[in-house]
Amino acid sequence: MIDFLKDIGFSHDLAVLVAKSLGVFVVGGFGLLWTLLGIWLERKLAGRFQDRLGPNRVGPVGLVQSIADTVKIIIKEDIVPEGADRWVFNIAPVLSVMAVILIWAVIPFGPGLVGVDLSVGVGYIVAVGSLGAIAVVMAGWSSNNKFALLGAFRSVAQLISYEVPMVLALLVPVLLAGSMRLQVIIEQQYIMYLLAIPMTVFIFLTSSQAELGRGPFDLLEAESEIVAGFHIEYSGMKFGMFYVGEFLHAFTVGVLTSVFFLGGWRFFGLEDLIVILGLPVIGFLALIFKSLLAYIFLIWVRMTLPRLRIDQLLNLNWKFLVPLSLINLLVVAFVWKLIPDTDEIDSFGDAFWPSVALLVANIAMFVGMSVVLRERGRRERARIEALRGPVDDPGMGTNAVPAGTGD
Repeated sequence: MIDFLKDIGFSHDLAVLVAKSLGVFVVGGFGLLWTLLGIWLERKLAGRFQDRLGPNRVGPVGLVQSIADTVKIIIKEDIVPEGADRWVFNIAPVLSVMAVILIWAVIPFGPGLVGVDLSVGVGYIVAVGSLGAIAVVMAGWSSNNKFALLGAFRSVAQLISYEVPMVLALLVPVLLAGSMRLQVIIEQQYIMYLLAIPMTVFIFLTSSQAELGRGPFDLLEAESEIVAGFHIEYSGMKFGMFYVGEFLHAFTVGVLTSVFFLGGWRFFGLEDLIVILGLPVIGFLALIFKSLLAYIFLIWVRMTLPRLRIDQLLNLNWKFLVPLSLINLLVVAFVWKLIPDTDEIDSFGDAFWPSVALLVANIAMFVGMSVVLRERGRRERARIEALRGPVDDPGMGTNAVPAGTGD
């Protein structure tokens, strides 16, 4: 692109500026346009999971429903609460979308097809992703509403907490690839990391689902307790921007899962055609296909599991996920250190036995985790039965204690 612009008369500096501006427009535009399709797709999948139709009136199979909803939300009245901090109140929804769009700047869509190939790409993703939590806090604090503020407090407890296991999970592919550059992480996946380190994938997806604030972790907007959470005072397109940020972030998690664990634009040797035939679209389609698989899996989880209580949510993180992610990181690092010549892996054959060794270690961790959880469940059931005491009538005994006692 830069060479083409220089050929038609642009100076070098102007050509670089125009090329980068076009790149920002294309990447950002793709992310925002995807949201229209993503909202439709998620609503249709949710309908199927819940035995209903989903959007099916506006356009073929409801495809135009998202556009109709966008027009409707744009023309709605923009309301600012009395006593709200106007500047912070108005910046928060913009920041929530910007935090997700900025992640796309370092996503490799193919060999050499990346906005900015940062040497600290993983650190950049973690840093930029944290802006979303700041946007939620800004929205709750500036709204001059106690329910919105309570939702913001929950965001601090939930989003920041679950960043700990997520970062520890991201350290594993960085360790295996020997780099924080996303292109290098993809290129080193001669065998998808999903097949070698499934425990890490489990930790990453669980913590990412909590970062999204989606079921079963949707405590940020538990309408039965805090009306609608941090964005209760927002209306019109400002509310729509929070909506866009959530759906785009969900798909972005699918893209990151594809990059870190599913090989990104690599697809069972077809990536060689990218180099031979010069067809980067093959890598792009492979990345999107894998991202959709991860995205649909997250929707499946959201539509299946019931919402946790806030204490259960925090206990799951600090008493289970954080210790598990630390053990996982130490075990993978130990096994990887025992494997000789890991720096010289440059083919499927070289990666096969190291991947088998890592998979065996992960299976051992899954077995150990299952044993620990089973014993913990038995102890908890015994504790609850001891609190209830003897029961004369299984339905309503005189000595029965309500099931929630002691929880």
